[in-house]
Amino acid sequence: MQTCRSAVYRPLGLRHGRPEGLHYTYTEPVTPFAVGRAPLALDSVAAAVGDGGGRDGAVVTFLGLVRNHNAGRRVRYLEYEAFEPLALKAFERIAEEIRSRWPDARLALHHRIGRLEIGEASVAVAAASPHRRDAYAACRYAIERVKQIAPIWKREYFDGGDVWIEGATADPDDAAAQAEAERAACA
Repeated sequence: MQTCRSAVYRPLGLRHGRPEGLHYTYTEPVTPFAVGRAPLALDSVAAAVGDGGGRDGAVVTFLGLVRNHNAGRRVRYLEYEAFEPLALKAFERIAEEIRSRWPDARLALHHRIGRLEIGEASVAVAAASPHRRDAYAACRYAIERVKQIAPIWKREYFDGGDVWIEGATADPDDAAAQAEAERAACA
């Protein structure tokens, strides 16, 4: 499995109270696929797809946030559970599917588990490619497939109760589900 270094944000200096520029130093190993409780840093996920050789013209990122409403109810917080070994296998499968459809694209995907508050990031996807069209499509395809096949379940807590939200329901080998994800990615 590919590893790289995560980016740590350090302002270069301040001008009128704002950073003049950004400087990234790579200090921590990051794998392209992860499921865990640690907060998500989108720059770390994006760093996991970077090749550093200037081959890519695009890195597209997606960050899923916990929203404060669903189905007409005010959401208080969420809890995610996952069967981590199978979730990681699903992420690797999604990356393989992306490689077969968009051969130059690379993927990093992290999903959190545990309790998440409103506004916190629950999932981060980064796709890199020499061309933006492929990077956008690969990123969108990845999140669509995560929702279809990754064994990750969401419990939503709202005023007056809680409910499990149906998670992955598609058979990973279901060609119709793959086609639907590709249709959404290429729309």
